Amino acid sequence: MFSVTVRDHLMIAHSFSGEVFGPAQRLHGATYLVDATFQRPELDDDNIVIDMGLAGREVRGIVAALSYRNLDEDPGFAGTNTTTEFLAKVIADRLAARIHDGALGPGAQGLTGLTVRLHESHIAWADYHRTL
Repeated sequence: MFSVTVRDHLMIAHSFSGEVFGPAQRLHGATYLVDATFQRPELDDDNIVIDMGLAGREVRGIVAALSYRNLDEDPGFAGTNTTTEFLAKVIADRLAARIHDGALGPGAQGLTGLTVRLHESHIAWADYHRTL
């Protein structure tokens, strides 16, 4: 299996509901490194997994739509704990939709998997993997 990863970052504010979150129940900020890894079993006709420039552009656009916002105020996330795991899935699903819409070019049609990793710190992160 071949893979290519592109990276960006995400800065948000949010709070959580539930005793399990302790002090994170209060409004706080979070900065994540965002890694999007594209997978395919064989290289395309140009011997690449994906055009890294297009991949980076799409990841940047998805992350920009979430950045510098209080997610508690987003009606799409109302009543949802926007945990690291949850946000990894949101980004992966939005990126998969962009792939299916053709935004990453015709070579992206050979992709079989996508993993989004959100690094919460240098010692903790969460992944969401999906097939394409």
